[in-house]
Amino acid sequence: MRSTGQNAQGSGRTGAQADARELGHLLRAGPFHLALRAALTARGLPLHRVQQRLAARGIKLGVTSLSYWQQGARRPRRPESLKAVRALEQILELPGGTLLRLLAAPQDAGSGAVRPPSRSYRALVSVGAAVEGLLAGMELPADGGLHTVGHHERVRIGAGGELLGRESQHVVRAHRDGVDRYLAVHHGDPGCDPARVRVRADENCRTGRVRWHREAEVLVAELLFDTRLRTGETYVFGYGFEDGTGGRCTEYVRGFSYSGGQYVLQVRFDEAALPVRCRRFGRSGPGAPRSGLADLTPSGRHRVVHLVEPEVRRGLLGIDWDWA
Repeated sequence: MRSTGQNAQGSGRTGAQADARELGHLLRAGPFHLALRAALTARGLPLHRVQQRLAARGIKLGVTSLSYWQQGARRPRRPESLKAVRALEQILELPGGTLLRLLAAPQDAGSGAVRPPSRSYRALVSVGAAVEGLLAGMELPADGGLHTVGHHERVRIGAGGELLGRESQHVVRAHRDGVDRYLAVHHGDPGCDPARVRVRADENCRTGRVRWHREAEVLVAELLFDTRLRTGETYVFGYGFEDGTGGRCTEYVRGFSYSGGQYVLQVRFDEAALPVRCRRFGRSGPGAPRSGLADLTPSGRHRVVHLVEPEVRRGLLGIDWDWA
């Protein structure tokens, strides 16, 4: 199971400086899709806003295409696509020719990165496009106006090895006035029916709009706060997803769009289905090899494993397990 979308977010000057350094490096060295993604993040522009600004310049380009470009699933090649890239340089306030120069390279350096087996890379790419489409009409900034201070997530695995559900205790800090909601994204395992997934608003929030994409097996839920936050204010809320509609689960992964904040993940297994081995891992991006591999020792009668990350970095973090 993969959880993507608005995730743990950091704040402070150090994080901004690190993001600026990373953007500068990617604009010099590439690859194109990572440079584009970093520029979008640095400007805080959601893809539907970028699409609107392109349309104002007479350039028609879908949100799905933009998402594929920043994920590395497709590469702009046609004349009209290259025209859009030139306009993106202006919209994202980049030096002229910066992105086009990366496209002129024989091939992005990142395209040859080792990709994990099964559906990991393709699933994350397709979900990225699906989520952008679902969020297009929700009129929220790219980061929702919130930074994550702490996030404790509990995942439950059933007797058949399926993802039964997950719950989150989330602490956030507003970095702009008037923030009153959070968007949570749930991506089920193969076979998941998002129309049957139930959203729970457990503490200090209530459920707003809920949208799903059946083919991508992804659901987006709007969680409405009980108050409007002012800049610098913190807020604690809890929510969850009840699933149980997908096939056998072999991992839980969360994506982080921003650095900073503590993240705790617990995975609890049913006594009737205990794994033989569990590991934590990280990954800098969907196409990157796994890093930081470490075996995890179960506790609670061998039913629970966990990881603690004091300050998350941009990328992916998760736990996987072997059934036999």
